[in-house]
Amino acid sequence: MTQRVLITAGASGIGRDMARAFAATGATVFVCDIDTAALGALAREIPGLATAPCDMASRAAIERMVPQAVERLGGLDVLINNAGIAGPTLPVDQMPPEEWDRTVAVNITGMFDVTRLAIPHLKKSAAGCIINMSSIAGRLGFVNRSPYAATKWAVVGFTKTLALELGSHGIRANAILPGAVAGERIERVFAGRARIANKTVDEIRAEAFANQSIKALIDPRDVAALAVYLASDAAKSISGQAIPIDNDRQRT
Repeated sequence: MTQRVLITAGASGIGRDMARAFAATGATVFVCDIDTAALGALAREIPGLATAPCDMASRAAIERMVPQAVERLGGLDVLINNAGIAGPTLPVDQMPPEEWDRTVAVNITGMFDVTRLAIPHLKKSAAGCIINMSSIAGRLGFVNRSPYAATKWAVVGFTKTLALELGSHGIRANAILPGAVAGERIERVFAGRARIANKTVDEIRAEAFANQSIKALIDPRDVAALAVYLASDAAKSISGQAIPIDNDRQRT
């Protein structure tokens, strides 16, 4: 069976590697993203890729995008809720309420909206699968990252509830919890931590690695490979799980 896959925020970072990985399996892939230039570049790279711009903080935009994706794909087998923003690096008492609202809107409300619209189509699939991107912050929490951590814990609870609700329809739901993934986002996070702690970025990086047994950032291609596995028949008995991929991170 050729899988029909929708990936949110799939034009860069982990999402881009997921699009590449699923396309390499022969899947038909639809990617949405707010970055139209990155969408265009990815569409030129991956033959047959379908794309659409979408602001994941906009319910109206999501309500336009999901039906468009299903129509272009001819149905839906795999939903990957990858969209998420880092939010600011500030203590709770200094957190601008509008930044809290924005992070919640993208990281959990947007995920809810995409999923509720996708479920009727996933129920028609012979092997429906939902993969939600959480984070190590959804397992351990993060100092000075309250909106991000709160939403990533919420993703785990949402995922486990989806698994319970949808298992009788043959739909599996799992969450992936990456540690620090190599790329521009983690470099911005390290810079924010360094600013607050009055340390260098290299010192912050060394502190992060001190809390994990494998002293490296996560390769986004490894996260993509895990998603491909979880969506495959080899993982047909795996649902309701929050799966870390974090180089054995013990604390943040």
